Amino acid sequence: MELSNEFRVGERPARVWEVLTDIPGIAPCMPGAELHEVVDDEYRGVVKVKVGPITAQYRGAAQFVDRDDDAHRAVLRAEGRETRGQGNAKATITTRLDPDGDGTRVSVTTDLMITGRVAQFGRGVLADVSAKLLDQFVVCLEQKLAGDAGTDGAGGNTAHDSGTATASEEQAPTSAATEPAEPVDLLSAAGGPVGKRVLPVGLAVVAGLWFLRRLRRRRRARRAA
Repeated sequence: MELSNEFRVGERPARVWEVLTDIPGIAPCMPGAELHEVVDDEYRGVVKVKVGPITAQYRGAAQFVDRDDDAHRAVLRAEGRETRGQGNAKATITTRLDPDGDGTRVSVTTDLMITGRVAQFGRGVLADVSAKLLDQFVVCLEQKLAGDAGTDGAGGNTAHDSGTATASEEQAPTSAATEPAEPVDLLSAAGGPVGKRVLPVGLAVVAGLWFLRRLRRRRRARRAA
C-alpha cells in the first residue's frame, strides 16, 4: 500500500535536510522506534507496536538507497520482522523537501508492505494512524530544529563522527543507541471514529495472540513432561 503525507516547518530546506538525514539524531522523534547500532551505513533497531495489552516488536534495519543532498531528496528502505510472530514489514520511504516561503514543505511517500497481526487493520486505518503519528513526529522535529539551531547536539555529533570514520572503523558496529521507546498504541493512535472501526479488529488480534500463547505454553509443558 502507498501512504502519502505532507507537512510544513518554518525553517530553511538546508537546515531541515541536515536534521532529517541525521538518523541517530532524529530517531527519538519517531514514535515506537529505537536505534541500536549503525553498521556500514545500515541503521539497526526495533519498532514497537501495541494492540491493547499485546505488544509486537519488529527488529530490522534501514539504509539510504538513494540520497541527493543538492535536490534534498532521499529514499530510505527499511525491513523488519516480528521477534515473536510471523509478521514482517518492508517500507520504501521517499522524502522530498521544497522551499515554501520562509519555510520548507516536506513530502513523504511510503510504499508499505506488511503481514501478520498489524496487517489486519487495513489500509484505511493504517493511513489514519500514520497521519496521527506524523503529527507527533513534526512536533518533535520542530522542537529539535528550534533547540539545535546553530549548535551541534548529541545526535549531530554522532552523525559527524560516523561520517569521518576510517575504512576499518566503518566495518565495526557504531553504538548509536537511543533511549527505550514506548510502543505505538494503535488503538489509542486511531482515536475517535477510527478507533471504533479498529476496536473489533484489535480485540480479534488480542484474542488470537492470547490463544497462540496458550498453545505455545501447552506445547512447552508437553515437551517438559
